[in-house]
Amino acid sequence: QVKSVNLSDGEVLSIRGVDGDALVVLANQTLLVEGQVIRSPTNTISVYFRTFQDDVVGTFQLHYQVFMLSCNFPRRPDFGEVTVMDLHSGGIAHFHCHLGYELQGPRMLTCINASRPHWSSPEPICSAPCGGTVHNATIGRVLSPSYSGNQSGSMYCVWAIGAPPGQKLHLHFEKLLLTEKDRMVVYSGDNNRSAVLYDSLRADSVPFEGVISDGSSIRIDFLAEEPAAATAFNIRFEAFERGHCYEPYIQNGNFTTSDPTYNLGTTVEFTCDPGHSLEQGPAVIECINMRDPYWNDTEPLCRATCGGELTAVAGVILSPNWPEPYTEGEDCIWRIHVGEEKRLFLDIQLLNITNSDILTIYDGDELSSRILGQYVGSSGPQKLYSSSPDLTIQFHSDPAGLIFGKGQGFIMNYIEVSRNDSCSDLPEIQNGWKTTSHTELVRGAKITYQCDPGYDIVGSDTLTCQWDLSWSSDPPFCEKIMYCTDPGEVEHSTRLISDPVLLVGTTIQYTCNPGFVLEGSSLLTCYSRETGTPIWTSRLPHCVSEESLACDNPGLPENGYQILYKRLYLPGESLTFMCYEGFELMGEVTIKCILGQPSHWSGPLPICKVNQDSFEHALEVAEAAAETSLEGGNMALAIFIPVLIISLLLGGAYIYLTRCRYYSSLRLPLMYSHPYSQITVETEFDNPIYETGETREYEVSI
Repeated sequence: QVKSVNLSDGEVLSIRGVDGDALVVLANQTLLVEGQVIRSPTNTISVYFRTFQDDVVGTFQLHYQVFMLSCNFPRRPDFGEVTVMDLHSGGIAHFHCHLGYELQGPRMLTCINASRPHWSSPEPICSAPCGGTVHNATIGRVLSPSYSGNQSGSMYCVWAIGAPPGQKLHLHFEKLLLTEKDRMVVYSGDNNRSAVLYDSLRADSVPFEGVISDGSSIRIDFLAEEPAAATAFNIRFEAFERGHCYEPYIQNGNFTTSDPTYNLGTTVEFTCDPGHSLEQGPAVIECINMRDPYWNDTEPLCRATCGGELTAVAGVILSPNWPEPYTEGEDCIWRIHVGEEKRLFLDIQLLNITNSDILTIYDGDELSSRILGQYVGSSGPQKLYSSSPDLTIQFHSDPAGLIFGKGQGFIMNYIEVSRNDSCSDLPEIQNGWKTTSHTELVRGAKITYQCDPGYDIVGSDTLTCQWDLSWSSDPPFCEKIMYCTDPGEVEHSTRLISDPVLLVGTTIQYTCNPGFVLEGSSLLTCYSRETGTPIWTSRLPHCVSEESLACDNPGLPENGYQILYKRLYLPGESLTFMCYEGFELMGEVTIKCILGQPSHWSGPLPICKVNQDSFEHALEVAEAAAETSLEGGNMALAIFIPVLIISLLLGGAYIYLTRCRYYSSLRLPLMYSHPYSQITVETEFDNPIYETGETREYEVSI
């Protein structure tokens, strides 16, 4: 940045960018003014100063600051789109093609860090293929094959389109330009023996209302005996349910409908994008005919207008017939008028016309006004300011334009700006906001752009009003973030990613290593939110060791046992209890180990209680046995007592009689003579065998 500059006559001050061995002059003493910002295209800048003065030497002061270099915004492929995640080193650019086109080249480019950062390879292109097969078709396009210009021989292409069962197909001829040596045949089936819906050799005109298949398939044959660039067709196909009208379509416009299913009686109203007007059809159509519903008229077309009066504070001006090439002999005039105290800023974003066509910008409302710019052929972006609230644009295409070919056309935006000596106010950006460093946009003022949550800024976020009252770069725009940040690896696991870019819809599957258990969701999906950046469906899981999460064996219930006893049970495993015979299980028969910190059982240990029914039955059996025993005892007692009495009587009598006999022989006289003779001790034992040497007398009582 130039802080101050005061050079003497003849002194040279040059600021140059260094690109290898080459030096690129960025500014010199004739252009340097205070406050000017100069950016080097590489990581090196050179300041060259030369003077021939000996006494009075000029002075200057420059302030330098490092900023991050970035890749240029990649070129958007024709008939495709590019989405950029980041323009700095490591940034990614994604490419995709419009319906009907195929990408040729890498789908993804990476910004490579270097002295001058560059993309990893050239940008891909989108080309239309010659033929193809579409299964379960919903919506798509069949386009004329891309013409390379060096083709020789004939070209034969076949497209086979099949809708889901029970559905029909509608073909809409948005464009059909064939040469005399071209032929196109559309069959209502999957082979060339099916009924013919359209044959270019036999048809008098193009069926712009479209054709509808009888079944669920259509075949398109195209033969070009001599391929030429003049051949061009764009056929849109879509599948729809029987008993409904097909979904309408309008290019460069939009529509609203009373019934999104397009049932009988549905009405559709069409509108066009800025810079276009409605042609060749009504603004409202209706679905009619109960037996076989169809639209009462064809869809209209939105075409870029050739000239007009414009009074809005901002608008768009397109070349006639955009996005198709303009025709020969066009003569269009646009007049723009805004507020009296304002002026106009015209931003020519695209200008691609032939060398025989001319585009002129007038600073006023007349063709005699001062010319701001006049262009032929192709040119880069241009920015123009009017000195008044009026601006006139004239475009003329050569009636004999075939000599120089056809140009792509042009795109211009205009906006009303203030007339003071300052930079023009910049527009607000969609899905974001801006802040300014100064109340007035004087030289050196800065405007900083920021995006709403969920959006990334594409382009420079800070713009500076330069000495020539132009901004340092174009305003950025906010692009919705369609990717999630990498959630990271999970320790002790592996992961499988469906898309390395992590776009919305990407899934990541985590699998724990052996010996570890997943805690949390194993599948994470990136999904988009209306507000905010896309996020993952759940938090990052964890892989923990099995032992740390296992449930200990809860033990055995009293009078019960376990089935398949183990010491530890992993989360999700179950344990079943049983009771011994005669006991009833109270509680859960099966409990499960629930994952947690720590893991726990789904219920308490059950209890084995005595079965009441079994107990009562056992009691009844015992009582019956007791009663039976008592009855037997009573009977035995009834028999035993009389026997005992008789036994006692007989025993007593026996004892009595025995004693009485003994005592009568010793003491008492008997009534009858004793049969035994009385002996003495001396006589009876007078025997040497029994002789003891002494004599004793005994008395025995019984």
